[in-house]
Amino acid sequence: MQQNLPAQPSYVHGAHDVPLIGATIGRHLADVAARHADNEALVVPHQGIRWTYREFDERVTALAANLLALGLQPGERIGIWSQNCAQWVLVQFATARAGLILVNINPSYRRAELEYVLEKVQCSALILAPSFKSSDYLAMVRDVVPELSAARDGVVRSAKLPALRHVIRLGAQATPGMRNFDTLLAAPDADQLERLRALDDALQFDDAVNIQFTSGTTGAPKGATLTHHNILNNGFFVGEAMRLTPRDRLCIPVPLYHCFGMVLGNLACVTHGATMVFPGEGFEPKAVLETVQAERCTALHGVPTMFIALLDHPDFGQYELATLRTGIMAGSPCPAEVMSRVIERMHMREITIAYGMTETSPVSFQSSVDDPVPLRVATIGRVHPHLEVKIVDAQGRIVPRGATGELLTRGYSVMLGYWGDEDRTKEAIDAAGWMHTGDLATIDADGFATIVGRSKDMVIRGGENIYPREVEEFLYRHPMVLDVQCVGVPDEKYGEELCACIVVRPGHTADEAAIRAFCSGQIAHYKIPRYIRFVEAFPMTVTGKIQKYLLRQQMAAELQKARAG
Repeated sequence: MQQNLPAQPSYVHGAHDVPLIGATIGRHLADVAARHADNEALVVPHQGIRWTYREFDERVTALAANLLALGLQPGERIGIWSQNCAQWVLVQFATARAGLILVNINPSYRRAELEYVLEKVQCSALILAPSFKSSDYLAMVRDVVPELSAARDGVVRSAKLPALRHVIRLGAQATPGMRNFDTLLAAPDADQLERLRALDDALQFDDAVNIQFTSGTTGAPKGATLTHHNILNNGFFVGEAMRLTPRDRLCIPVPLYHCFGMVLGNLACVTHGATMVFPGEGFEPKAVLETVQAERCTALHGVPTMFIALLDHPDFGQYELATLRTGIMAGSPCPAEVMSRVIERMHMREITIAYGMTETSPVSFQSSVDDPVPLRVATIGRVHPHLEVKIVDAQGRIVPRGATGELLTRGYSVMLGYWGDEDRTKEAIDAAGWMHTGDLATIDADGFATIVGRSKDMVIRGGENIYPREVEEFLYRHPMVLDVQCVGVPDEKYGEELCACIVVRPGHTADEAAIRAFCSGQIAHYKIPRYIRFVEAFPMTVTGKIQKYLLRQQMAAELQKARAG
């Protein structure tokens, strides 16, 4: 008599024969630089920079020594507020070697946000660019720290920010009260080198090394505090999934202030002796295409909107991209249609999907370069090495394979917590060490996971659960649709209705009736968007993540106004 066996639970763990790296970032960089001394480490064409690993490591050492010579002590926080540049990369590794905690400040932040971050984590120093796009960083800093102009000895004394002692600017010009970054690249003396050597022995890989502020949809930004162990290992295993080698050259157009740039980009490269290539200060499609061709890049990172912009650039066909092999599409849900075009037209046959969040360093799931293409375009791959994941229902119970629930992660990658915010840390990480992501997901019998939406994004229409991601994937198939986002809007009868916001492909005409006809008979009637709106663009973060909560607010207000009119 056959027994009814219990359903397989939605729990997976990344058992792996490659061990975790038990070293600090500074020590690991030194080891890599010794092994790959003459390989190119960093290439930044727009700055005329091309450094080998030997040259890069020497500059990192010099900067680390000179930061400590300012009187900064291990464990103090040092902010960086700048667009992508070679100096940002130096600061990332030099602060790690000096035992300082790097605080990534969003380039799009304004005065109040800057002041909040500097005060929240008590930054002792700030490194900043003079300006970027419409942001005058120098003016904003002078506004926040008016005492700068009176600082004569290079030491700031601020009434509002008593911890802040040093403001260091990039560029050759002089600004009253600020030090120039290049003065911190002077060759260290024997005493300074000895101090670094002693510090290298004292630092532990579980020490905090980085604070990244997560935007969040409500409330003040939270400072996710990450360790050497967190981000060094995550960068290494991201690179392993891409099969990076010292021969690879990764084009990094994503922002450095975010995990995508500094972990999936820089640390993935450095842990494998590969080359970091930066095509510009920010994302610009033509510069990316030119850089991939000129530098013969083998890998490319980007969020879906970046890949869409590259594929649809009018000069796309003029560039030779055949050197490309791999890369990562991540940062927001990856449309299957876009992924398929990237594989076919950009030669990225080994491109991978990565999923995660800042609080988990960031990657928890990633597809493999040899996963079948249908799985690479439809899932986020399998759990990362040395991590555990479970999918739970509203009561916290593990659901069967294939059932939808919230994705929880546990392991080396989980942050120490939110800086100075014990209550919000406890809300995110439970007593058993599980990080609650807020993402709704399923795991199949083979361990492949699929994100079906944010728990806050799910639309409940008259008792029917609608996952916007599913409808978006369907609408991407329409030839008129360049990009699409679906959000829930309030409705008196059903509680919520689905609204599809569509960016029309150039050369096509917006047509609501055509979209409805495309859906009819193909997807369940309750999933067909009640409202269809054509938009020029979506509200986005500087990293290219679509801010659905803002889009939801915009659409709700627009529809309410239309009903009132």
